[in-house]
Amino acid sequence: MTKLDIAWDPAKARINLEKHGVSFADAASVLLDPLALTIFDAAHGLKEERWFTLGTATSGALLALAHTYQATGPDRATARLISARPVTRLERRYDEHHPR
Repeated sequence: MTKLDIAWDPAKARINLEKHGVSFADAASVLLDPLALTIFDAAHGLKEERWFTLGTATSGALLALAHTYQATGPDRATARLISARPVTRLERRYDEHHPR
């Protein structure tokens, strides 16, 4: 089993909190949600592979995350958070109609 570390840029985290009202510390817990949905984000992954995850944070908030993954060892990877925001109405509707 691969160990997942989660990292982010502190300046980007402050900007994200101001813009979306979501802390990266809370958002990081979405990556630990066993029912989270993660897909490859081909539209935004031009410079690096980007991923989009929809899941529930430990605070109970349903959040949408943009992030990358980087292997950092044979059984270790780091997810780097790019942005986190509350889900849109459409994403919430999708989540409600597609039980995970």
